[in-house]
Parts: sequence; C-alpha cells; structure tokens
Amino acid sequence: MNFPYTLVSLYSGSTGNATYIAAGGAKILIDAGKCTRTLCRSLAEIGVSIDEIDAIFLTHEHRDHTGALEVLTKKHPIPVHVTRKSAPRLTADPSSALAECIVTHPPIFHEFVKDLRVSSFPTPHDSRESVGYHIEFEDSEGETHKIGYATDIGHVSNYVHDGLMGCESVVLECNHDPEMLWGGPYPYDLKERIASRWGHLSNPDCAEFAAELTANGTKNILLAHLSQENNEPRLAYNEVLMAIADPSVNLRTAEPETVVVLVNGACAKQEDHAIC
Repeated sequence: MNFPYTLVSLYSGSTGNATYIAAGGAKILIDAGKCTRTLCRSLAEIGVSIDEIDAIFLTHEHRDHTGALEVLTKKHPIPVHVTRKSAPRLTADPSSALAECIVTHPPIFHEFVKDLRVSSFPTPHDSRESVGYHIEFEDSEGETHKIGYATDIGHVSNYVHDGLMGCESVVLECNHDPEMLWGGPYPYDLKERIASRWGHLSNPDCAEFAAELTANGTKNILLAHLSQENNEPRLAYNEVLMAIADPSVNLRTAEPETVVVLVNGACAKQEDHAIC
C-alpha cells in the first residue's frame, strides 16, 4: 500500500533519538538527540538537508532527545516546540541561539506546520513534562491520514491510548525485555525506575498495545527506543509480531546508529545528499 508521507527513524535508543516526517507539505523532526553532525548526516542519507526542516517537536528535555539542539540552532534557526516545564532545562542562557528558537506550549497543544496538524498529549515518564504526538493531514484527494508517536512511556495511559488509537502509522516504544532487565547489570534502583509506570515500556506491554492498535486500523508500526543493554531487536520484533498476528502489518524495529524507513512515500533521492 502506498502512503502520501514519509516516516523515518534517523536513530533511536538511549544514545539519541530523532525521527523525520514529511507530510502535508511540511518536513519536521520529532526530537533531535546525538549531535548536529550525526543528525545532518542521517538526514543526508535520505536526501534531505537540515535547511528543509520546518520545525522540531520535542517529547521532553532529556539529553538523548535534545543533544543536537544547542549547536544546531546556532546555524539553523529552526523553531523548536517544547512544553513549558521542559523548556527551562534547555535554555539556561536566555541569550543563546537555542533560546531564541524555543516555542513553548502547555502539555496539550495543537500546532499547524503548513498543512500538517501536530497535536500533543501527555505521556507517563520521569521527566519535567513529557509528551507524545498525534499528526494529521489531508492528502490531495481529501483523505485524512494520522500518524502517532509515543516513546519514553512507563505504561499505556489513557492519553497515550487515545492519542495513538486509529493512527495509520505509529512509532511506539518497545524498550526492554523484563527478564533481561532484572537479570542484567544495572543497579537495582535504576531497574526499578525503568520498570516503573513512569519509566519505559516493556516488550510485553508494547506487544499487547500493538495488537489493539492493529485491530483498530494501524498498518505500520515502528518499534523504538530499544535498550541496548536490556533488549534485543529480534526479541522485541518477535514478541510484537506474535501478538498482532497480522501478516499485512508493516512492522519494523528502529536502530541506534542506522536510518530505518517505516513509510517511504515522499523520500528524496538517495544521491541528493546535503552538506551540513
């Protein structure tokens, strides 16, 4: 099935997160972790220049979601949308280039970027104010398309459930295998934090929700924010695949260092590399 948009994980995991979406005439990023060089290089792999990005939407203030911004905004003054409680952690210097790019919002907000409507919803995570995103637009034939994004979620709250339900494509956290987490090398208090309702979503919880999503029309799922210490891509993928039991669903697993395309409806040609 062809979709009139592009959704790409540039990289995803504890070392950094960034997702590219081209839809409704707009090109946006959700999160901008790692560093500017890595972000630009990953975009160039799909033929996109950082200068083409219309806006950046942050899920929260943690470094693995914001690491590129301080340097990036010095040369590329892209609007950076973030919740009011998360914003102060990014703008210690109010005269910085990043501070001038920040656009603050309450935890529930709506923003139009060209014809793309981006709506936030609160997510359960141990940050100042974490959100996920529901993205919607109409194609040239008047058909509505919906994309959902939720990582760094300790559990599937009502907000997360309602924000993602009915979305055609979904980026969903599948962070850890419980046995690997509790049998692994992390300190006990860190294990408790990850497994808590304000930590990260486990493979079984992700699989259960993915089954509900696909039963309600989701066609594409990207499993994201996998722990490199407490998970394995094959474990996450197989557990979710068994739960959804629908061979027509496009299921992919994001990677920490590699571009992964979930939906390729409008990617530029690979050879049109950008220089950042």
